[in-house]
Amino acid sequence: MNFDLKSEEDVKQYIDNLGIEYRFGCYNEKKPESCHLLADYFEGIKKDFERAAKVYKSTCDDYGLTKSCHKYAGYVFLGKGCRQDSEEALRYYTRGCDGGEMQSCLNAGLMHLSGATSNGQQKNLPQAMQMIEKSCSGDNPTGCYYLSGLYITGVKGHHEKDMQVAFKHALKACELGNMYACSNVSQMYRKGDGIDKDEKLAADFRHRAAEMQEQVKKNMNIGFQQGASPS
Repeated sequence: MNFDLKSEEDVKQYIDNLGIEYRFGCYNEKKPESCHLLADYFEGIKKDFERAAKVYKSTCDDYGLTKSCHKYAGYVFLGKGCRQDSEEALRYYTRGCDGGEMQSCLNAGLMHLSGATSNGQQKNLPQAMQMIEKSCSGDNPTGCYYLSGLYITGVKGHHEKDMQVAFKHALKACELGNMYACSNVSQMYRKGDGIDKDEKLAADFRHRAAEMQEQVKKNMNIGFQQGASPS
């Protein structure tokens, strides 16, 4: 069936059909991807966060779909559509990480770093570093940026400040698209922190960070314009 997406009625029917399709794929055909899409549908279209949380959780538990584990971890960490439970969030982030979700690795690492669990668990610095390092090794730009920061400051009880290692991780984060890391790389080249001073490279990375910032602003402006009602 063809839909006229300029027609409000056709758009509504198209969206309803999506929900039916995802339900059938999840509950009748037992397809994990369809279940994840159904949860996305509840989240993004219906704004039914309670049902979204339940489907993300069951998709993780029943099928081991790690992106669903990651999503449910975020829900339970915030208490979005479910009871807030940092300890359970950590368990599901860890499952996501074990399955290759690098953002889950970073989030679990940061929880270990802060001791942010519901049972008052103390900071676990070795586990925190292991998971944040894993996120960076898996090319998560934010993970590399955080890892760089942890070497810029040093972590008491784990490692000393090491600007050479910090530079290496900041450079990787920048190459992966983290503008804050590009700015840090520029500063490191300018000051000679962890790398030989190089004013030209400092300027190059400063320019790269500025370009990234402009792109972010442009994307935000486009999103605002698309979301604005016509006058």
